[in-house]
Amino acid sequence: MTRPAADSCPGVLRLHEAADGPLARIRVPGGRVEPAQWQVLAEAAHDLGDGNIELTSRGNVQLRRIGDAEALWARLESVGLLPSRTHERVRNIIASPLSGRIGGVADVHGLVRTLDTELMAAPRLADLPGRALFTLDDGRGDVSGLGADIGAHALGADEFALLLAGEDSGIRIHAADVAEVVLAAAHGFVALRDDNPGRWRLRDIAHGSERVVDLLGLSPGDDRLEFTTAQVVPIGWLEQDNGLISLGAGVRLGSLPARTAEFLAAIERPVFVTPWRGLIATDLEEWAAEQVVRVLAPMGLVFDADSPWHLVSACAGQPGCAKSHTDVRADVTAAIDSGRVLPSADSTVGADTSSTERTELKNGADQRILDIPVIASAEVTVAGRQHWSGCDRRCGRPRGAATDVVATDEGYRID
Repeated sequence: MTRPAADSCPGVLRLHEAADGPLARIRVPGGRVEPAQWQVLAEAAHDLGDGNIELTSRGNVQLRRIGDAEALWARLESVGLLPSRTHERVRNIIASPLSGRIGGVADVHGLVRTLDTELMAAPRLADLPGRALFTLDDGRGDVSGLGADIGAHALGADEFALLLAGEDSGIRIHAADVAEVVLAAAHGFVALRDDNPGRWRLRDIAHGSERVVDLLGLSPGDDRLEFTTAQVVPIGWLEQDNGLISLGAGVRLGSLPARTAEFLAAIERPVFVTPWRGLIATDLEEWAAEQVVRVLAPMGLVFDADSPWHLVSACAGQPGCAKSHTDVRADVTAAIDSGRVLPSADSTVGADTSSTERTELKNGADQRILDIPVIASAEVTVAGRQHWSGCDRRCGRPRGAATDVVATDEGYRID
């Protein structure tokens, strides 16, 4: 697919002019945020933004309504959240959050640091599009299904599969060569874009994966792994292999109040932002983990794996997006508070959502048109995984199976 518009993916130095004000997206490779960084993010959200830190589906963070961009740059640079002004938008690296602590066949967090460092050291790779995505999966399969342009999936402690355009390329590489090969593939992607302007993702380029393989000069094998989107995310009390505790927490609609982020800083342990818009606090003693839950659960973090908050996601909606028909997040919150988000995905209720098909003749062609009922926001009741959107663009929709709840001028349509 060709996108004629220039790459407008936001960053810190290139803010997005949202309907409610400038938005900054801060890349956090591997999702790892240190205590001092949480403190600075909290202060920046409070002093320069709208008071919240948004978590993205790539394990990055966003600040909305930025009032002083230069002050934000200085604060982020002071704690290593803006290590490169040339490459800041292309540092999109997702890694298995629990790698090296619980399960998996390889620890990929060291690879995150290596890949990020070498990515920033390559001037040519500053030309990657802001939507290019790298994934490093420790073998458990939690991030390889996210559709990365280039990724590595651990098959063992010393062997990885190379992923291109979200699929197994058939190429197998040693652990010591992962960063080198991934970066070589990234160079290949940039070279292909020179002849294919307007393509933001490797999958948008005809035979892009095969052409990158040719540029690498490596021979793929016949075996291919298949990846699916992870449906079970780490929530609650998680015992690490070394006896310490990690805590997985959901963040309601991915919006973290600055005050809560200050408490994350006070934990004085690494806290990972996950690609499921959640958090994992790591390396805690049991007594400390108990204190974290006792303090942060009343502040809105969701440690209960059965909470309906884990079933929903939503776009920005009003007032953040001028294209949205409604305040989607308020409507989602009302649905949860009134018990209209149901745990089972066996059915969708609240209206007769069985589509009525009719056939019409137009210009001699037989067209099938779906009549889908429109439902008032206070009547929408949906079961299972669901994404609420303020318009048909469905921004922020997670990968995988989910019911779409789409706002229109007259109410919501359930797809």
